[in-house]
Formats: sequence, C-alpha cells, structure tokens
Amino acid sequence: MVLLCVFALEQYHLWWGKNGMKEHHQLENAVMLAKQGNNDLMKRNNMMFSEIDDLKSGSEAIEERARNELGLVKEGETFFV
Repeated sequence: MVLLCVFALEQYHLWWGKNGMKEHHQLENAVMLAKQGNNDLMKRNNMMFSEIDDLKSGSEAIEERARNELGLVKEGETFFV
C-alpha cells in the first residue's frame, strides 16, 4: 500500500508538479510562438533592408515614395483622384 502511494505521488509530480509534463507543454507552446514571431520579424527586416538598398541605389524608389506618401507630382503632370 505504501509503495502504491509513493508511486501515485511520483506520478503527480511527473505530470503536474514543477518541471512536469504540463509545464513542459506550456513552454513548448511559448517557444513555438516566439519562433513564429521571430520569423515574422525577420521577414519584415529583410523587406526593410531591400527597401534601404533601393533607396541607396536609385532615385526611382525615392520618387515612388514621394508620390505615394506625400502626394507629390512632377511638373506638367495632372493628378486625378
């Protein structure tokens, strides 16, 4: 009987105790979410780096940005909404 109680107590610690299986699964989920967030941030960073390269290399990207964000038009152009 005592052996059965010790076994049950050890099972409790294994599944629900500190550093048990429940906590292990929660940490796995947290790591998975963090990896997904890191992947999203890496994609965003890569897009920003490519935009920086475009801005450094040519004036087309600067012109496009001025047109889209500031609403600028060239001389002799007519702007239609």
